[in-house]
Amino acid sequence: MRIIQSIQTVCLGEPGYPRRLHDLYDPPKRLYIYGNMDLLSLPMVAIVGARLASPQGIRNARFFAQALSKAGLLVISGLARGIDGAAHQACLDLGPPATTVAVCGTGLDQVYPPEHLELAHSIQTKGLLLSEFPSGIRAKAFHFPRRNRLIAALALGVIIVEGAQKSGSLITARLALELGREVFAIPGPIHHPLYAGCNYLIQEGAKLVTNPKDILDELIFPLSQKKD
Repeated sequence: MRIIQSIQTVCLGEPGYPRRLHDLYDPPKRLYIYGNMDLLSLPMVAIVGARLASPQGIRNARFFAQALSKAGLLVISGLARGIDGAAHQACLDLGPPATTVAVCGTGLDQVYPPEHLELAHSIQTKGLLLSEFPSGIRAKAFHFPRRNRLIAALALGVIIVEGAQKSGSLITARLALELGREVFAIPGPIHHPLYAGCNYLIQEGAKLVTNPKDILDELIFPLSQKKD
């Protein structure tokens, strides 16, 4: 599924290249961008989780995304099914000035998953799509861990809403820890497979969160951008 766009690029070392990506040992030499590049300088928080999310997980993703957006944080995620898509859509549903950033595992002339074509168009016009892959590159399994490292690096912290113990969400959490970012996890029933990853992260030292204030109390970003 293709998307019509006018793609901008920014190279490592150029003005506008996101400073936080310099924390990676392998920052992309070139980024492909569609949307408002000024958003890349704003404080971001990542919301990620299961593709086959539960109804409660979708509600949690929407609740945290909207509350954190209203508080002055830009929500970033990976345009995937489930939790990612719910977080993006929740921010867009607030209307301006709220918006969102999606990091893609394809070239920006592609949309994956294809059912997120309309969502991707909305993010283009109201927020930002970003990729390290040039046009024509389709989704491959090994692209998504690379996408996840960009999400982890760009964010001040990563919130895991739902996730199995062996999942892409936990890869993002591990990368965030390696980069010195905050990691937050929403707890869930001990026998529910979608919360096994969250509960494991909490055991390993991630901050247990049940309210957006738990996250805002931990993150440091300019007070002028925080909202009561």
